[in-house]
Amino acid sequence: MTFRMIAAAIVAATLFSGTAGAKTVQTETIPITPAAPAFEPPVEELTVPEASGQADAPEMADDGALPQVFYDTSSLPKPVARMHAQLREAAQSGNLEKLRMVFESNEMPPTLSFAEIGDPIDFLKENSGDGEGFETLAILADILEAGFLHVDQGTAQEMYVWPYFARYPLDKLTPDQKVELFRIVTAGDFAEMKEFGAWTFYRVGIGPDGTLHYFVAGD
Repeated sequence: MTFRMIAAAIVAATLFSGTAGAKTVQTETIPITPAAPAFEPPVEELTVPEASGQADAPEMADDGALPQVFYDTSSLPKPVARMHAQLREAAQSGNLEKLRMVFESNEMPPTLSFAEIGDPIDFLKENSGDGEGFETLAILADILEAGFLHVDQGTAQEMYVWPYFARYPLDKLTPDQKVELFRIVTAGDFAEMKEFGAWTFYRVGIGPDGTLHYFVAGD
């Protein structure tokens, strides 16, 4: 037997001995439970108030009932009744400076336009058909004599709104309500607003604390 054959025999014997003596190691599968996600606090939804005086969708109760229209101003909260009376007196006086005094006594400048304006009385004069503001005062007086609504009760947007057409379904008006409406706008104006789907003429909004929020037209 040559040296190479002897060496090969020794290696083979060694490998056989190692294989025979090896022990089988049993393995165990350990299930891994994914870690619970970190707690994330719920994100609070923010309520963003609508722009002051913006044309809103008509008010409808959950049961489809029409909004209640009020005419008795004596039922108004005292601060609201006081502001209503001051506006009406200024409008009927024909003196825009009296209206200025009402604006300046207000908690904040009321919205008269959705664009920036300078002097509020100059703005009302410029947007009056006669150029002196008397037409605007007449519109204000007519609006304040119309029925009103108490809208968004219990919310930050709670308001007393004149005329009630501003938040009333225009396609639900009765014949006598249409007569009332035509004391303020023309038939052409009404047709355009019905097509638009909302009242876009002048309206007044007074908060429960008596703050005049807007006397504005447009959408």
